[in-house]
Amino acid sequence: MAKLLFLSLRDGEIGPDVAHAEYHDTLRATGLDELDMELRVIDSPDAQLGPLEPVSGIIVGGCSLNVTNEERSAWHKHVDDVLATVVTSGKPVFFVCFGISWLVDHLGGTVGRTSPEPSGPTTVDVTAAGASDPVLGGGGTFTALTGHTENPVDLPKNLTVLATGPATPVQMVRYDDRVWATQFHAEMDADAMRTRMDFFHDYGYFPADEYARIVADLPNHDVSRANSLLRNFARLCREDYFSLDA
Repeated sequence: MAKLLFLSLRDGEIGPDVAHAEYHDTLRATGLDELDMELRVIDSPDAQLGPLEPVSGIIVGGCSLNVTNEERSAWHKHVDDVLATVVTSGKPVFFVCFGISWLVDHLGGTVGRTSPEPSGPTTVDVTAAGASDPVLGGGGTFTALTGHTENPVDLPKNLTVLATGPATPVQMVRYDDRVWATQFHAEMDADAMRTRMDFFHDYGYFPADEYARIVADLPNHDVSRANSLLRNFARLCREDYFSLDA
């Protein structure tokens, strides 16, 4: 079976460490090992996406970029181009966090900063459309870990809302039949979030004086259902569920 691809959008001095941390978080969430999932990092305007023919699906990790920034660096513009290629590749894609804002913006919707969430647990409510989605695998309400400063505001008509939430109205969407995006971090457990908070201590994702309280509380929340989304996605990709001949 073809490998999955984990695409990391991390640059700067901490970029390599963050990329490897989120890659291994995703391996844990999917139950795969390094032989099953390749890591590629887009860390500069010159970084190449590489061939997509050998991969059965693509998981795109988070990113410290914001689509609401008035000016876009050369690297940001390159990330836009790379993600546009990914979305039009015909491969199944799962975007995490930054990717939901990027997808909404790319498709002509509006992104703002109306419903930010500090680092920590959030409630995710599956919609009627989401209950029958193969990646969500059922309805109900579950807990996920999150942390973001921007969010979708007005959605383009070609996006289906799969999950909402009391803190942020759009928690998960689907585009066509093979592109998903979550506002929350489906790959994270308590250890993963603590590590990510250490990397981004001064990025505005949480009040510095709340760090100890947030970290101490993280193990109290069961995020296995959120993690199962990535496991479902990986299984469907490796079973050729998304084959055009299916």
